[in-house]
Amino acid sequence: MLTLGHILESITGRETIALDQVITDAAIDSRQVIPGALFVALPGENVDGHDYVGEAFERGASVALVERDMSPDFPVLDLREPPAIEQIEVIDLPICLWVSDSLEALQRIARRWRDTLSVRVIGVTGSVGKSTTKELTAEVLEQRYRTMKNPGNLNNEIGLPLSLLRLTEAHERAVLEMGFYVPGEIALLCEIAQPQVGVITNISQVHLERAGTIEAIVQGKGELVESLPPAPDGVAVLNFDDLLTRQMAERTQATVFYYGLTPEADLWASEIRGLGLEGVRFVMNYRGESIYIRVPLLGRHSVHTALRAAAVGLVEGLSWEEIVGGLQSSQSQLRLVAVQGPKGALLLDDTYNAAPSSVIAALNLLAELDGRRVAVLGDMLELGEYEERGHRMVGARAAQVADELVTVGRRAQWIANEALLAGLMESQVVVLEDSQAAIEYLRDCVGANDVVLIKGSRGVKMDQIVVELEEVI
Repeated sequence: MLTLGHILESITGRETIALDQVITDAAIDSRQVIPGALFVALPGENVDGHDYVGEAFERGASVALVERDMSPDFPVLDLREPPAIEQIEVIDLPICLWVSDSLEALQRIARRWRDTLSVRVIGVTGSVGKSTTKELTAEVLEQRYRTMKNPGNLNNEIGLPLSLLRLTEAHERAVLEMGFYVPGEIALLCEIAQPQVGVITNISQVHLERAGTIEAIVQGKGELVESLPPAPDGVAVLNFDDLLTRQMAERTQATVFYYGLTPEADLWASEIRGLGLEGVRFVMNYRGESIYIRVPLLGRHSVHTALRAAAVGLVEGLSWEEIVGGLQSSQSQLRLVAVQGPKGALLLDDTYNAAPSSVIAALNLLAELDGRRVAVLGDMLELGEYEERGHRMVGARAAQVADELVTVGRRAQWIANEALLAGLMESQVVVLEDSQAAIEYLRDCVGANDVVLIKGSRGVKMDQIVVELEEVI
């Protein structure tokens, strides 16, 4: 178990004596503190965690990492220039540990804790599909191994260390999503987590505004495969169908395992048939074997997600029975949810976020469904110089799928313009300024035979459209 002694040793680099008080959890939000937890006080632009140390202790925290002297309100042990802690046998709790940088201290603690464990770590990154891949991969591995995954989107330089501190000696596998905004970020996460297996989903223009160029995205995502140990212990699981991902094989000394929709991949899918809201059916092919399978994931694009999870299962020694069992019991359809809307309409709620590739995938699912197809598409943010082109690509596909297109936001007008150029009539396209206007329009115009896809970036508040339309049922 994680102990106070482990924390002190991680920060100071010195061994302690018998400081075996168990640390039950770690949190940066005082409202999430449980008895015995480590509270990490992080300074921020709007909220300073140091203001909540008292609340964390009231909720039962044993230790707080702080960057300033909190006395006389709380007992403080100054570790900025480590004292002679080798002979310290007892420390009264709760206590503040004063460090130069509380985030760096958290990362050092997580790195040292991971080093003490024999768990195998699977890192997952890519532009689209990381979270669903993480969830489904964990469900497959759980068929044999005790598996931990980082919850929600705790996938950055703060969230990933917090997740690692939830590992115990009993865990055999950990599946960790790794987020990316700038080069160097995933390298840091890998230095902390030390993954043996790295899964790359794909490369697209998501977060291009922050990363700057597609080359920067490729460089940043590829840091995962560069960080893997050499073969045979390290394995890079790469998307053969995505050229930029496939080329990452040149950047790793690990074994490369390709998945895709072509026989050139190690694991490949064929005879794919989308079943709408009933999932997708396909044949999984590997080393002369063909496995017929139906999975409860929505859309043909979900085949790639299933292949990733199956690939990790194969790499980690699972049988086909275990892999198929994990895939078929999946509850990993995180983002797109089907709910009832006004007058019996079916709403496809895919409002978590949006990039051109994920919107086109959602439109492909819409194309599989019966009824009058209505695509309600909002702005896609953070696309940088790819902004207009990405929206126009979506517009071209929407024209092939939708019986009616409703766009929301200034950028989404490019979607509407391209859809008109691609063949939709003006009577089939509605351009609206914001989500409130969309709510008012859709409440009156959708009916029982309609299937309504709602998708766009969170900043456009597309989720409010679903909330409001559900309320009129």
